[in-house]
Amino acid sequence: MNTAFRDRLDRLTERAATLKARLATELTPQDYVATTKELAEIEPLADQVEALRRAERELAETKALAEDSSADEEMRALAREEARALEARIAELERAIRVALLPKDEADRRNVILEVRAGTGGDEAALFAADLFDMYRRYAESRGWRFEVLEVAENDLGGYREAVAEITGEDVYSRLKYESGVHRVQRVPVTEAQGRIHTSTATVAVLPEAEEVDVRLDEADLRIDVFRASGAGGQHVNKTESAVRITHLPTGITVVCQDEKSQHKNRARALKILRARLYEREREAKAAERAGLRRAQVGSGDRSERIRTYNVPQGRVTDHRIGLTLHKIDRILAGELDEIIDALAAEEQAQLLAAEA
Repeated sequence: MNTAFRDRLDRLTERAATLKARLATELTPQDYVATTKELAEIEPLADQVEALRRAERELAETKALAEDSSADEEMRALAREEARALEARIAELERAIRVALLPKDEADRRNVILEVRAGTGGDEAALFAADLFDMYRRYAESRGWRFEVLEVAENDLGGYREAVAEITGEDVYSRLKYESGVHRVQRVPVTEAQGRIHTSTATVAVLPEAEEVDVRLDEADLRIDVFRASGAGGQHVNKTESAVRITHLPTGITVVCQDEKSQHKNRARALKILRARLYEREREAKAAERAGLRRAQVGSGDRSERIRTYNVPQGRVTDHRIGLTLHKIDRILAGELDEIIDALAAEEQAQLLAAEA
């Protein structure tokens, strides 16, 4: 452990002690809330630092016993064995602390806007997009998140040309942020009479949800059009102009919402999606600037990057960013994504730790 890292840990434990002492004094309600909030954020880490220091003291004492020539040989052997266990414990604690101190993505705890669009492959690509959308719905259900469909554009076969959902819950973006990119499927389409395997794609975008304070929209920058909503076959869903198209003139970003019968609700949904897209655009620009115009491959959110292949005949799913292949495609498409996401999160941590070293 280098001196700079040790000094950082000293400052952290000193800060925790200061906050605890402050709570014992008379504080205004506002100061009390601010102090307890900050202490709640750093106290678990401060406890880990104290555990590390205790382990280091125990290791020093144990090594001294192991090297004491006047001690019984059996006692010295036990001390050497205990020292090895303590060294492993110290390494584990130090790594956990380093991970906890890594720069946090302030969006990790946010809800998300999930967008899935059919790519190359025609009707089969739309069917695959629907499969992916359902996969994320099932994953959200397994984690106790709320999954609300905001917009769906179907084709005649029940596939999705585009589907948008809002997912709310605990740490949603921190888990789903790795899913942005091009997903590829290799399978025999239901429309294929010769039994040939086709390759199709769908694009996934996971956008951290933005609040009004994050993205302020100037009405002068918006062009809002209303029109009659229509279904996949062009038939009118209703006879009123309830569908809403909002165009952000400075960026050219356009959002269409027509699933609700209320124009007001469609407008609110469109604004929510627009804010998320603008917020992510700003985040990407800042990330590119911080990284010197180079972003890490894992979790980059680059929606032009092919990230994963679902090979149905072979029953496997391969994530190309980390070379992970799992032979349980049915379970993954049923929403069992944790193994892939955990591996991606671990790889991102490893990259960040290497960059910090």
